[in-house]
Amino acid sequence: MKNKKKERLLMAVWLVSTIATFGSLFFSEIMKYEPCKLCWLQRIFMYPLPVIVGLALIRKDYNQIWSFLSLASIGFIISLYHNYIMLFPPELGSCGRVSCTTDYFNLFGFITIPLMALIAFLLIIVLCVAGLKMDKQAKFIVENEQE
Repeated sequence: MKNKKKERLLMAVWLVSTIATFGSLFFSEIMKYEPCKLCWLQRIFMYPLPVIVGLALIRKDYNQIWSFLSLASIGFIISLYHNYIMLFPPELGSCGRVSCTTDYFNLFGFITIPLMALIAFLLIIVLCVAGLKMDKQAKFIVENEQE
């Protein structure tokens, strides 16, 4: 039963990371929005996730959550900073060829590409923490049964 729940959880991590990866590729390759430096950094931490989570699912290796959590946490921090400078642009100007404050996409007046990345990283973090809590609860139950 525990493995089924963990499998569903990892499937959700895989789904979120895959949608985020393909969404990112859609904006850059189809819509031709050139990514800024911070977008590239976020991609570095998002793009491996569908592959490594997918492999963990195929191999039924549910003990890799710390790896997924590490990647998502670093990406989240970068994304948080990116969203901050989108809201409060620095007076120094561009952070590269494409400004990190360029607003290519704005849905409902507040949903931007950096916000979507932030939400994706946050969802992955929440799912990973839930998986770690499952492990902790299972370990607690096993220890109490042994006593």
